Amino acid sequence: MSLAIKRVYDPASPSDGFRVLVDRLWPRGLTKERAAVDLWCKALAPSPDLRRWFGHDPARWEEFRAQYNAELESRVEDAREVLEVARKQKVTLVYGARDPVHNHAIVLLAYLRRISTH
Repeated sequence: MSLAIKRVYDPASPSDGFRVLVDRLWPRGLTKERAAVDLWCKALAPSPDLRRWFGHDPARWEEFRAQYNAELESRVEDAREVLEVARKQKVTLVYGARDPVHNHAIVLLAYLRRISTH
């Protein structure tokens, strides 16, 4: 199984495989063609309240991770749908956040890898 993450604003590449947008909101200024998204999975994005609370503040990162993982536990079926695709081809989770270290796609990737072994 092959899973990766990439910023949606970076150019799409055939090596990305199946591209899944994991943001609740469409990325600003990006056309559907340029985004080259195969699936928009809003259900796996953080809740609006959690996203607003986090505000991409690195000081809130650890608490954000804990709360987002708790949210993901209630969305296991949506996660398993993405894993089904990943069993057949590479899946790249694409996200719009600017920070490559403190963003929800990192948490989601770790979550998907963890539940894929169950």
